[in-house]
Amino acid sequence: MNWGTKIVLGMIAFMMFIVGMVVYMFHVHGRDALIEENYYEKGINYNAEYNAKVNVIDDNASPKITITKTQIIIEIKDSATYNLILMRPANSNDDVKLKGQTTGTANLILVDKTKMPRGMWFLNLQWHSSGKDYLFKNNITL
Repeated sequence: MNWGTKIVLGMIAFMMFIVGMVVYMFHVHGRDALIEENYYEKGINYNAEYNAKVNVIDDNASPKITITKTQIIIEIKDSATYNLILMRPANSNDDVKLKGQTTGTANLILVDKTKMPRGMWFLNLQWHSSGKDYLFKNNITL
């Protein structure tokens, strides 16, 4: 094999490497947890989000979060309708989204964590109670 053949084989191997990396990056792109889908919309509605965070502080309505072996228990001050999002930074396919009404007299939100992978999670809890909107964001570790 002469030097010209070696150069051509090296170029072909390099091009195959580049094509493989492009295919891999397009495959991973859909599962990227760092980019939110509606970030322009969230920027426009930032004042409503800020006011909801201030309502949590002003009304002393921070939820109490308890993590057991089988579930995540979130206790809210008053009865409310909620929207809970648990996002996993490692893989967006593991994200958990729940909507509903708090249960019981203790106003609980119960999340089954038996199928959730261990690690860090971003907790984003929005709820509406007594005519006000509330927003609580926190990081939890399972």
